[in-house]
Amino acid sequence: MPRNRNVAALAVSVAAMMMLTSCAAGASTADDAEPVAGGTLVYAHQQEPQCVFGGWIEQAYLSYQVLDSITSLDENGEAVPWLADSWEVSDDGLDWTFDLKEDVAFTDGSALTASAVAYNFDYWLAGGNSTAKVWLEGYFSSAEAVDDTTLAIHLSTPYPRLPETLAQGYFGIQSQEALETRTDEQNCEQPIGSGAFTVASWTRGENIILERNDDYTSWPANAKHEGPAIVETVDWRFVPDGTTRSAALKSDEVDAIYDVPSVDWTTLELGGFNLQKYVTPGRPQQLAFNTREGPFTDEKVRKAFTYSLDRESLVETIGLGVIPYEGNGAVSQATPGYSQKAAEQYTFDLKKAKSLLDEAGWSTTNADGVREKDGKPLEVTLPYGAGTTFNAEGGSILQGVAEQAKQAGFDVTLIPVPPSEHFAGAYTQSDERDIAAGYWTSVTAGILWINWRADTDESPNGNNAAFYNSPELEELILRANSAADIDEQNTLYQQAQEYIADHALSIGLYDRLSTLAISPFVKDVWQEHSQGGPVFHDAYFVA
Repeated sequence: MPRNRNVAALAVSVAAMMMLTSCAAGASTADDAEPVAGGTLVYAHQQEPQCVFGGWIEQAYLSYQVLDSITSLDENGEAVPWLADSWEVSDDGLDWTFDLKEDVAFTDGSALTASAVAYNFDYWLAGGNSTAKVWLEGYFSSAEAVDDTTLAIHLSTPYPRLPETLAQGYFGIQSQEALETRTDEQNCEQPIGSGAFTVASWTRGENIILERNDDYTSWPANAKHEGPAIVETVDWRFVPDGTTRSAALKSDEVDAIYDVPSVDWTTLELGGFNLQKYVTPGRPQQLAFNTREGPFTDEKVRKAFTYSLDRESLVETIGLGVIPYEGNGAVSQATPGYSQKAAEQYTFDLKKAKSLLDEAGWSTTNADGVREKDGKPLEVTLPYGAGTTFNAEGGSILQGVAEQAKQAGFDVTLIPVPPSEHFAGAYTQSDERDIAAGYWTSVTAGILWINWRADTDESPNGNNAAFYNSPELEELILRANSAADIDEQNTLYQQAQEYIADHALSIGLYDRLSTLAISPFVKDVWQEHSQGGPVFHDAYFVA
């Protein structure tokens, strides 16, 4: 029996039962299972963000429960209505008009109007959300309310995939009144939206309690049911260790977990738990080489490092077939406009790696087997966010990278960066690292512009991890971003990926996953299609 916490397990009414059956789009229950209303769903997540709302995916997972967005994404990656019932774009691609739902209210009682939504755009661009800002800047000109339910977004340059981009959790709409009258700390810990839940409390280091918004009226078009959430409360716990999360699920201490350890995948599946896996679009877990200073300024050395790695075998061994290998260092295989050619550019070839190092002048080795040039050893530093951007399995894969590169003569120093230092900006400067490891989720290949726009004194781009400036690459990406024809757009994105591969600027390791394991006594938890985060609006217990 499910532990339907904090309230008695009550059978839903016949009318509600009919609603669930007709609207749940294939919701599955055991033959003798009976849906029950209310209860507290206990969910174990792996990381605790600094705020509920913000520019990191871990924040987007939370804010998705609390803040509605203008659009949602369906399983095909197409934008569908959420706060906006419909939208259209001008012939020149510069003016978007969104028709918003009527009579939607924020949970502080203020009205969700076009003016409030326009205020959010200005708030993001003013620094309220750094990730929303980098997506929009260079394209966004202004936002205005034509009337209470008509929002106009004006662009300086066409961006045809704007509705899809706005479906990401970074673009959740907050109450203008709350943003203007409450403190930054209040809006960080308990942002006010129009979503299915509100933030009732946050015990730092332990959990966040989400309470049902009984007045919820603005579910997305791809929701599995209409109306407020079915469960009353979500206890969103922070449990960093994957083994502990799995054990808690098996012992019925929690109802669902995130980031399922690969070693537990088959066991949980055979145990009757519902396992879900979402391959995140955008930049995969990859290695970007420092092209500004150090040994990787030489393209031959970058290619030598790449050829020295048997990345596919490494990922398959550690990921046990759960984690998908990714050869493309620019975008993941789940991203529209993906280039298979770029993904297959390099395979393991130790002989070729050694030959390239000889050509680059690293032709002697010291007693430790490390290559040398002009008496200087081929030492490289590879810092990574331990417990933030990389879980335990990711850390093991990086250890394998260091061991494999050693066979060609590289001396790789791995530096696990704790969360406090990671968020403080450690190892972000070109003189602090030789390789940058990490990912960036996205719904389109437009992420290429964020990752590869030139980094200059006049226009800094801290997201250009390779410190690589190329007008040719920039032009390809900009043309792709504004191409109205999807085929043309994808072709240009593929050319950009192949440029990155040709010059060995970054190399893929594996696709970032969002994974869930859910109790058989909980139904209709699903992963939203922009970033793979859990959706609890439709979830319910069965008895």
